[in-house]
Amino acid sequence: MKDSVSNVIELEINRFKPGYVFLPSDFKELGTSTAIRKALSRLVEAGKVERMGQGIYAIPKYDKVFGKVMPSIEEIAKALAKKEHVIIKPSGQYALNKVGLSTQVPMKLVFLTTGNSKRIQIGQNAIIFKSTTAKKLSMKGNITSLLFLGIEDLDLQKISSLQLGRIMDLLKQESPDNLKYNLRLTPSKVSDFIVKNLLKSAI
Repeated sequence: MKDSVSNVIELEINRFKPGYVFLPSDFKELGTSTAIRKALSRLVEAGKVERMGQGIYAIPKYDKVFGKVMPSIEEIAKALAKKEHVIIKPSGQYALNKVGLSTQVPMKLVFLTTGNSKRIQIGQNAIIFKSTTAKKLSMKGNITSLLFLGIEDLDLQKISSLQLGRIMDLLKQESPDNLKYNLRLTPSKVSDFIVKNLLKSAI
C-alpha cells in the first residue's frame, strides 16, 4: 500500500537537520497543497515542526541550557533568499546595527533583494524585502557595503561625533580596493559625504 502524503512528508522532514527552514512548496511533488498543509499542521501539533510565520516552518534545535532554540530572523531571511535564488543584503537600521553604528536590533529587519518586494511577519518581528537592482547589491565585502546601505537612510546633517568616529574606524578597516569600488555604486548623497568629510583622513 502506498504511503500517505503525511507519512512521506514526515519521512522527508526527519532527514532535515535541526534549525533547517522550509516551505510547503518544498513538497509540491508529494501531494496537493491541501494535503501538504494538513501534514505540516499535524507535525506542528506533534511538536516535531515549528511554524515560524505564514507558510514558513523550521526544525527546532535543543540546547542543554536554553532548551528549544529557533532560527534567528536573519537565518530565516537567508534561507528564504536561498530557496528563491535571490541576493539579499541588510539595509537601513539593521545594516547600521551590524556594523556597530546602532546598538538596537530593529523589530523590522529590512533587506534589499534582487527578488520581489514583500513583508513577512515572524511573531512580533518582521522581515521586509525591498526590491532593488543587482548593481546595488554587488558591493564587495561586509564593511562598507553594509555601512553605505545603512547611512543611506540617515539624515547626514545630524550624525553625531560618536557615529563619525565609528565610521572612520570602519573606513580604516576596509581595503582600499573595496572602498573605491563600493563608493562608485552608492548614491551621490553617500559618496559625497564620505569623500568630503572622511575619506582624506581615513586612508
